[in-house]
Amino acid sequence: MRWVIPLALFAAFAAIGYAGWGLWDSFSPGSGVAIVVDVPPLSAAAEAGRVAYDRRCLQCHGLHGAGTAVGPPLVHLIYRPALHADFAFALAVRRGVSAHHWRFGDMPPQPDTSRDEVEAIIQYIRELQRRNNVN
Repeated sequence: MRWVIPLALFAAFAAIGYAGWGLWDSFSPGSGVAIVVDVPPLSAAAEAGRVAYDRRCLQCHGLHGAGTAVGPPLVHLIYRPALHADFAFALAVRRGVSAHHWRFGDMPPQPDTSRDEVEAIIQYIRELQRRNNVN
């Protein structure tokens, strides 16, 4: 009998965790939930980042970081600066990333992307995030 309450609490937390995972996943492309990104007037650095993003990232991460069927949205609370610092984005480009937030599979490294391009892309994504209240 003394295990009933701890077991019930464990079950409740497990259910909340599972529901939370489903909530995050429900915002992924292919879920039927449209991700609309409001694009602000961009700084010169972010405009350079947009050009580099369109060349290097758009195919998987979608127009303005809204995501696609094969890559997650970057203008999303999961990728806000407090959870994924600029350094994490740079490492993802250099080393690739094992799938851990979404069901898109692993992101391969992008060795042909220069350091300057990565910095500009990050600036672009951060300006999009700020405009869309992803802080």
